Amino acid sequence: MQWRWRAIALAFTVVLFTHASRAQKEEPRDARAIVTLVQTFYDQTKTLQAHFEQTRYTRLYDRYDRARGAVVFKTPGKMRWDYAEPNGQVFVSDGKKLLIYQPPEEGEKRGQLIERKLDQDQLPSAFSFLTGQGDLEKDFEVRLLDHDNASFEDGHVLQLIPRKPTPNYEQLVFYVRTLSTDGKRAGIVQRVLIIDAAGNRNRFDFSKFKFNRDVPDKRFDYRPPKGTERVTP
Repeated sequence: MQWRWRAIALAFTVVLFTHASRAQKEEPRDARAIVTLVQTFYDQTKTLQAHFEQTRYTRLYDRYDRARGAVVFKTPGKMRWDYAEPNGQVFVSDGKKLLIYQPPEEGEKRGQLIERKLDQDQLPSAFSFLTGQGDLEKDFEVRLLDHDNASFEDGHVLQLIPRKPTPNYEQLVFYVRTLSTDGKRAGIVQRVLIIDAAGNRNRFDFSKFKFNRDVPDKRFDYRPPKGTERVTP
């Protein structure tokens, strides 16, 4: 009986080794392959909804600020960020302009609505690949980074340096999970780190994804609260 158990154990080990070897062969190992998985997946994604947690580090003051909320992207060019209280900000782009609602601070009676061009703000430019307006391989120089983040040990980290300099950021870092969907590999961006020339870091962690659900265009037609002061820089 003992030799039978040894034979079964040996066979089980061979199966596991074979499965692991196949998985390693299927898993992309270079930056270009991972970027292709990411680009292909989001090119086929018409809408994306998710929860986010934001961690912003301001180097000048050595300060961390944290916020959370919900975001929705829709091609072409639409996005909306709704921040939970006590932040309460709203960022909305209809693909032509960006509106930023800032609720009144303590002692103030009215909030502000700021209108900007899309290329004047960090969020639309950094997340353009999610709204059908970016080409990662064309727009960035990309390389694969090593990482020691235990919570992301089975993912990939990509550094993206813009080929055309932008004042909005110096580099992006994508934390990518590669998954198998319908027999094909897909690259899902679960974290985006935005780093500017001053060393400030703006990190977004995404969860509770919903892909290709119906999102009406009126979701991006924002109307601020009554009495809001409009500001056009």
